[in-house]
Amino acid sequence: MKSIELKSRAKINLSIDVLGKREDGYHLVEMIMQTIDLYDIIKITENEIDEININSNSLDIPLNKNNIVYKAAKVLKDKFNIKSGLDIFIEKNIPVAAGMAGGSCNAAAVLVGLNKLWNLNLSEKQLQEIGLTLGADVPFCISGNAALAQGIGEKLTYIKGLPKDKSILVCKPNLFVSTKDVYQGLDLDNIKDRPDNELLIKCLEKEDIKLLSENMVNVLETVTSKMHNEISDIEKIMLDNNALGSMMSGSGPTVFGLFEKQEDALKGKGELLKKYNQVYVVRSSEKGVEINE
Repeated sequence: MKSIELKSRAKINLSIDVLGKREDGYHLVEMIMQTIDLYDIIKITENEIDEININSNSLDIPLNKNNIVYKAAKVLKDKFNIKSGLDIFIEKNIPVAAGMAGGSCNAAAVLVGLNKLWNLNLSEKQLQEIGLTLGADVPFCISGNAALAQGIGEKLTYIKGLPKDKSILVCKPNLFVSTKDVYQGLDLDNIKDRPDNELLIKCLEKEDIKLLSENMVNVLETVTSKMHNEISDIEKIMLDNNALGSMMSGSGPTVFGLFEKQEDALKGKGELLKKYNQVYVVRSSEKGVEINE
């Protein structure tokens, strides 16, 4: 039976602005997303029993049709009337429910993997259109690198990303944040501090990471940090260890810091590990999904 293995990478947000809400309940956003080199490994193997089976090393994700990975496989299987089944193994390294698009990037990997495994010959754009039916972050996760995302997150303008030589310290505290609750807690009429995305894009073009770090804004952080004081605690530890800037990613609770020097990031990691167990030092990546040849 044919099989394929892929890396599916997490993302962080260098900014998030929420501009309004559509009638269907989706929020209109404008945010900068960046892929990082923290990834899950997705192994897809065909089976003869015409079923989609999901397994994982993680106890924190559903292993049934509620998993977005199942939905991604099913949508291609149905669309192209494929009769063979699949065994999908998700080796989880990205923290779960962390504001890092862990589920979306897994779905992205399944779309890319099955496109190759089944010789569907879909273009990246076609895969992204299918991905959007699964979740707003999936199209970005397919391509990766860095992008300004607008609309509900589906309108992507690709931009220059973080330089490879900068270290990114990532910490997920051991708590669960409901994205729905965070968005509901946001008072759209009284957002005082919004990101200047034009400025941030210019900073990335000039590789002025210090100015970028000083101007990163995530409007959702005002809500999440009120619920959980761990957010500001992690940021303080990162800044005390020479982070150029530190901010929450997505709706949280993951916090990241940008560092000029890797030794500072590693020192910060050591301090954070005294209190938190999911801490990583990574770099930016130009790829979202990558096939392991």
